[in-house]
Amino acid sequence: MFTGILIEKDEQGYRAAVKEIDESVLPEGDVTINVSHSTINYKDALAITGAGPVVRKFPMVPGVDLVGTVEHSESDKFNVGDQVLLNGFGVGEGHCGGLAEKARLKSEWLIPLPKAFSPQQAMAIGTAGYTAMLCVIALEKNGVTPDKGEILVTGANGGVGSFSIALLAKLGYNVVASTGRVDQAEYLTKLGATSIIDRNTLSEPGRPLAKERWAGVIDSVGSHTLVNACASTKYGGVVAACGLAQGMDFPATVAPFILRGITLAGIDSVMRPIEDRLEAWQRLGEVLDPTVFDDISTVIGLNEVVSTAEALMAGTVRGRVVVKVGSTG
Repeated sequence: MFTGILIEKDEQGYRAAVKEIDESVLPEGDVTINVSHSTINYKDALAITGAGPVVRKFPMVPGVDLVGTVEHSESDKFNVGDQVLLNGFGVGEGHCGGLAEKARLKSEWLIPLPKAFSPQQAMAIGTAGYTAMLCVIALEKNGVTPDKGEILVTGANGGVGSFSIALLAKLGYNVVASTGRVDQAEYLTKLGATSIIDRNTLSEPGRPLAKERWAGVIDSVGSHTLVNACASTKYGGVVAACGLAQGMDFPATVAPFILRGITLAGIDSVMRPIEDRLEAWQRLGEVLDPTVFDDISTVIGLNEVVSTAEALMAGTVRGRVVVKVGSTG
C-alpha cells in the first residue's frame, strides 16, 4: 500500500481524495519509481475536479509530471537508484501518474533528472516550464530574435506564462504580459515583463487584421485571445500556441497568414519525442536563473492537492505548485 490521490467514478459519483492505494492499481510498466515530487498543472486540475473529461479510465492517479528514484527496473536504460523525470505521455489520464508515492511507467517515457536541477526545482518547472521552453525554441527556430520587437505572453500569471516571461527576459527579449490579474503586475515585472496589458483587450471578438505589434507570441489561452494575437502579429512573425484556457475554438480568418505571412506553431508537450525533451531541458538548465524558483513556485503536500486544484480552476493560483509526495527528496 502507498499514499496518493485517487480519482474514482461510480454510482456514487466522481470524486478525488487522498487514499491508501493498493499496488495492484498500478498499470504495467518496466520501471517502478518512488516518487519524491509532482505538480498540479491545468490538466491535473481538470482531472481532479472533474471539470473536463481528462481521465479515460478509473480508478486513476492524476499527475502528468513526476520526479523520483527507480525502485525496480526491467529496462537496460535505467538502474535502481537512478533519479528520473517524466512529463506527459498520457500519464494521469490513461496511465496512473505522479500524485502518489509510487508510479509504474514505461522506460521510453523517462529521461534522467537533469543535473542542473534538484527534484523540487525540476517539478517547479514541470510540464509548464518545459512547454514554455518548447515555445521559445519554436520562436528562435523561426527567426524571431530579440531585435525583432515585442513578444506577447498570454495567460501570464499561469505556469507556462510565468516561465515564458522568465526565459524570454533572460534571453534579451522585450516581453509584454497579458493577464486578467493586473494587480499581480509587480510579480510579472520581477519575472522580466517590461509592460502589462489587461487580457480583456484580447479576449473579445476582434478584427481579422489589427495594427501590427508583436514579433512573436506565446499563447496558452486559445479562442479569441489567440485570434487577436495572430491579427496583431507583425509581418513574418510567429505565434506559438500551447493551451486552451479560454477555449478550443479558433474563430479566425486566414488574413494574418496569407497577408502578413505569420506562422502559427502548434506546441505539443505530451507526445514530444525524447530528443526534443532533452533539448528543452538542457536549454532550461542553461537559461533559467535559479532565483526564479522562489518567485514562481510554492510547495504543498498531498493533503492540499484537491483544494489547490479547485483554486487553480477558479483562477486564483499564481505560478507553479510543487507537490512534495514522498518523505525523502
